[in-house]
Amino acid sequence: MSLEAAVAAPFKQRAKARLGEGEFVVALSLDRDWFSPDQAKRLVDVAVGRGLLDADDGELVTRFDPDDVVIPEGFTPDESVLREQSTFETALDAIVSAGVEKQRAVAGINERQRTLEITIEAAAVLYAKEHGAAVDRLAAAVRSDLASAGEEAADENARGDDSRDETDDPAEVA
Repeated sequence: MSLEAAVAAPFKQRAKARLGEGEFVVALSLDRDWFSPDQAKRLVDVAVGRGLLDADDGELVTRFDPDDVVIPEGFTPDESVLREQSTFETALDAIVSAGVEKQRAVAGINERQRTLEITIEAAAVLYAKEHGAAVDRLAAAVRSDLASAGEEAADENARGDDSRDETDDPAEVA
């Protein structure tokens, strides 16, 4: 909630659907005095990573309706909103938002990881998809991470085969 409120505030204040990144940073750092300019830029990165904002030709566009976010009187966001959540944490939040109890979700994710022998991130995204949580962006990131890990493993195997001395082959030694 705190992250959404912090992101929504500049859009609500300016009554705009799109803001330049500089305008967004000024609204949070100078107008509201919530963050330093560097922290406000970090908030942009976190919000983009969490799927709350899109960056489009130097402008920021919300992926939610800022008018639906209530910013309580006297609200000041905690600096914890600047911490980027892991893929697992983000998927878990989406699952809970979809109506699954947190403890049940964690147990289900752990079960998927154990039985399918996959990463915790992949298990979390799979469980989220099974429960109707919106995690398409996370699924793409996990897919990309898995592909990269597979390529790295293949490269390591190839280097291992290429670096082997010919005398290591038992057929040639005998």
